[in-house]
Amino acid sequence: MPLYEYVCNECGQPFEKMMRFSELNQSPNCPTCAGTNTRKQISLFASSSSSSPSTSSGCGSSPTNRFR
Repeated sequence: MPLYEYVCNECGQPFEKMMRFSELNQSPNCPTCAGTNTRKQISLFASSSSSSPSTSSGCGSSPTNRFR
């Protein structure tokens, strides 16, 4: 099950929750105040995994480094 990041709109507390894909349309209750007004956050891990291969810094991966 994937781990999702949420924030409570009532108390402002961020929290993480493992959710099944079939539960993605549901909003979990806040573990701090039990509020039901929560929203999903955009994960930094998810946004960084979509970077293009040209931004990676692998050693010796550029064509100019191969012929030196």
